[in-house]
Amino acid sequence: MLSLNLPVILACGFIPMVIGFLYYHPKTLEPAWMKSTGLTREEVDGGNMLMIIGISYLLACGLSAMMAGFSIHQSSLQALFIMEPSFQDPNSEMSQMFDAMMAKYGDRHRTFGHGVVHGMFMGLLVAFPIIAIKSLFERKSWKHIIISALYWLIVIVLICGVTCQWGMTMT
Repeated sequence: MLSLNLPVILACGFIPMVIGFLYYHPKTLEPAWMKSTGLTREEVDGGNMLMIIGISYLLACGLSAMMAGFSIHQSSLQALFIMEPSFQDPNSEMSQMFDAMMAKYGDRHRTFGHGVVHGMFMGLLVAFPIIAIKSLFERKSWKHIIISALYWLIVIVLICGVTCQWGMTMT
């Protein structure tokens, strides 16, 4: 059976923070982002940063776990059979068939590059529309939409790359 590689998922939880530190740094896109949001330095520096970072990390870990499922094809095969009672029995025909398929095909498409492709699709076809729709109703500029969407595209591409390569293991 496939299971999440918890250390990898927990490590991927830091990807949005590391990329955010670089991407929204005062010498990179922070000034343009602040202008597009209408926030001031005082507003950005205010708030409970420990809570913001803690909750963001937990959400990023959840995102990483989900991205592993999206970027690893073998997890879909397991999901197809997981609710069958005989699948849980290692001696059942179904379980043995799954194990045989995983032995033969379990490493297919399990590369960083393959995960990057999945990340591009997720970023462009899921994250971008959500960000754009939300931002349009909030009357944000296209500049704001592009800044936010590009950040999430980079983050999701990296998370999918890492989780596809290392995010699940056979148990």
